[in-house]
Amino acid sequence: MTREETELLSWIESLLADPNHARHPLHEALELLYHYHLEEKARLERMVSISDNYQRYAREDHLSVRQRYDKALRRQEKLSRISDGFQQLMREHNIALKQDSTHDPLTGLPNRRMIGERLERDLNDAGRRSLGYTLAMLDIDHFKQINDRHGHETGDQVLVAIAHIIQQELRDYDLCARWGGEEFLLLLANTHLEEGRTIVDRLRRRLSKIPIVVGDVTLSVTASAGLSEHCAGEDPLRETLLRADQALLRAKRGGRDRCCVSHG
Repeated sequence: MTREETELLSWIESLLADPNHARHPLHEALELLYHYHLEEKARLERMVSISDNYQRYAREDHLSVRQRYDKALRRQEKLSRISDGFQQLMREHNIALKQDSTHDPLTGLPNRRMIGERLERDLNDAGRRSLGYTLAMLDIDHFKQINDRHGHETGDQVLVAIAHIIQQELRDYDLCARWGGEEFLLLLANTHLEEGRTIVDRLRRRLSKIPIVVGDVTLSVTASAGLSEHCAGEDPLRETLLRADQALLRAKRGGRDRCCVSHG
């Protein structure tokens, strides 16, 4: 309220309180007008108070909504990070499962399941069959003696070293799998029998010449091998591989450290 308004109300109050003006014809009207003014003033103050409270509540509510929104957003971001991490973990887990199902856990080479699937695909692929290939079964001679003398942990490390040498010796398009124990199966792609024998003999010579060092133990190994060339119409697992295995048996019975072939 301004100073002028305050002075005006004070003057009116003094007029109404003066008994000399009690019988004035406008006294009653002035008194009614004065009380009406006071009521309107009180009503306006209540409305201003309500408006102020509403605006304060609106500001607080807006702040509360913003805080709830920010909290929900942070929670969503956290859930998204958890979800992304879980999906990445599942992808890594699936890759690891696939790796475990198709590769030997010790040497990292393909296992017999993977090379078996490769041969099965070859059986159903006439174009690939027409290129021809040779299978070679490779067995490390007297490997049991390494385990007996130096322990299975040393034997495992020897197998890892042998797998590394084989992979270095083979061509990029060949495939070597750990068939089991100390046996390895080589799939020599686009290779006829005599060429395959040359490759395997070169590999055997390298194995025999390279010392394998495991801790303070230095070992040398030799290998026996049996080879068979895949023939058109032949089942690679039941026939070609069987002939290679029989050729390997002949090499072992013939004194080991040698290579025998099976002509289809």
